[in-house]
Amino acid sequence: MGDRLKVFGIDIIKGSVRSRSRRPMYALVRMEGPVIASETEVTFFRLFRMLRDEQPDILAVDSLQEIATDQHELFFFLQGLPPKTRLVQVTGGERKETLGKVAARFNIRFNRFDPFAEARTTAQVASLGAGAEVIAFENESEIVVSRHRSPGKGGWSQNRYVRKMHGAVQLKGREIEMALVAAGLRYEKKETKAFGGCSRVAFRVFATRDQVPVPTYRGADVQVRINGKRLERIRFRPLSGKPRYMIVGIDPGTTTAFAALDLDGNLLHLQSSRQMTMSDVIEALYKVGKPLIIASDVQEMPFTVEKIRRSFSAIAYTPKQDTSVETKVELTGPFQYQNDHERDALSAALDAFRHYRHKFQNLLKRIPPGHDLDEVRARVIRGQSLEHVIGDMRVPVREPESPEAPPVHADVKTDERVRMLDGMVKRLRSYVAELQDEVRNRDYEIRRLQARLRNVATTRDAELVKDAEVAKRDAIIEGQKKRLRKEERHNKNLVKRIARIKKFAELSMDGEVVPLKVMESLTKEGLRNLAEDTGIDEGDLVFVTRTDGWGRSIIRDLSEMKVRAVIAGEGALREGDVQILPSFREAGLPLLTAAETGSQVRGKQGLCAKDQLDMALGRWLEAQAQREREKKTEMIEHIFKEYKSERGKEVKKGG
Repeated sequence: MGDRLKVFGIDIIKGSVRSRSRRPMYALVRMEGPVIASETEVTFFRLFRMLRDEQPDILAVDSLQEIATDQHELFFFLQGLPPKTRLVQVTGGERKETLGKVAARFNIRFNRFDPFAEARTTAQVASLGAGAEVIAFENESEIVVSRHRSPGKGGWSQNRYVRKMHGAVQLKGREIEMALVAAGLRYEKKETKAFGGCSRVAFRVFATRDQVPVPTYRGADVQVRINGKRLERIRFRPLSGKPRYMIVGIDPGTTTAFAALDLDGNLLHLQSSRQMTMSDVIEALYKVGKPLIIASDVQEMPFTVEKIRRSFSAIAYTPKQDTSVETKVELTGPFQYQNDHERDALSAALDAFRHYRHKFQNLLKRIPPGHDLDEVRARVIRGQSLEHVIGDMRVPVREPESPEAPPVHADVKTDERVRMLDGMVKRLRSYVAELQDEVRNRDYEIRRLQARLRNVATTRDAELVKDAEVAKRDAIIEGQKKRLRKEERHNKNLVKRIARIKKFAELSMDGEVVPLKVMESLTKEGLRNLAEDTGIDEGDLVFVTRTDGWGRSIIRDLSEMKVRAVIAGEGALREGDVQILPSFREAGLPLLTAAETGSQVRGKQGLCAKDQLDMALGRWLEAQAQREREKKTEMIEHIFKEYKSERGKEVKKGG
């Protein structure tokens, strides 16, 4: 950190950003380098104004909830910060700690019930490198140059006024483009042409917002806005890249295990694996922190552990004698581990911490507040004296609030202070008057807009009622149209059906030919289509085009309808289908062919010669009667055979 680093530390005194009635009041502590310059109480808007005026290097908070309720408000807050000001959450990023724990690492104690003490501590630890910077924008920015006022309706000089404003926008855009070119930044430019110049000029600059050499601007006719491109989610970057010091215990072998503790004895990492090599262990330790002490649980440090220790230039620790299993179990009792290897590594690290614990506690009493405890302890353990270490490290100190002035110039300084205060009072009175005028104008504007909103709401409500009624009527009309189209289609089908029925009736009256009703297939679906189309009555002749897919149930249905006969079309009866004719015989329903009846079919109607039909029916009935006689004969012979068999059995029993 630089000597003249300017840090603002804040903490809420009262109120909340979530409340609309009680806006937050902050305790603000300003630090310039190692000196605490001032402590004051500010509102949220006063804090923002001071940030824009003084542009500190760091704004430090212990929780982002103190300045924003959600991520959207946090983006808005960060967008308003000066480009060089970084927002730092001193309690960490994704994994947070309490402010007390963070301050304890620098041997700082404070009253957690005093907002100014918390703000002071927040600023101090941020100046020492604690916490994480909040990153919300990508390495890309947008500069928009636009009009600062609306052209309005205007009068005689309207064209001249618009031309002047658009010319100012175009001129400002060229100035910004020259600044970007001079800075060597890559950019894309998009202009919106308008009367007299440009109404809008947008630059897409491939650099972070703090690298853009253009400030925000608001003039009479032109305004310049600079926005960073938002990330999908907030990220955190450690303010200090220095890794934490660790005490590491390593258990080598087929299964390698290592345990890492911080200098306060807290477990940071515990891991074991059969596939870990020495380089894997070194890489894993680099990710966790910086080993200060590397320990083993045996008196003579293994060669593998020694090589790892040398790679980090760490201090070696080995016990005076090999650690027993009972001691290992006792040391690792409060911790969870997966196997004996992790237990051995953890016990080695805990034994090393126990060895140095008293020295750390003695140092804690002698180290002044504001020093990085881990850094001091690491240097002392490596052999430096405490006085030399403290002399190299600087500590933020608070500037005296009321420095003692020389008595000779007391009157002169008093008169000067009075004049300064009088001038301040005059400026504050004029500022108050301006604010009061602004409040009156705002109140008038609010009343005007409220009246306008009421008129718009009344008109909008009437339009909504009208639109709802119209939509309801449109839905009813659309439903009636669909119903009408459906009825028209049904009526058209009925007309066609009536025409076919009339034609069938006319053909039935002719004595020489007999009409046929055509069924597409000998199936349930074919029968249903025929019934819906022309209907089926008792004594009708049914012509079947195809017989594939037939079943006994369809034959039974036709027989129950008392159809006179079924005529199969040419090629309808397949040679391999030997069961269809016996099924018709069993149902008593004549099955004839188109050839023997002389049938002719066109579309859904057909005709057959009456004489040929009668002859075919006569032949079928004779064959049916012959079949019935043969069936009865077979039945009598079967009965006689059964009687003869039973009689023979009785004779044998009697003999």
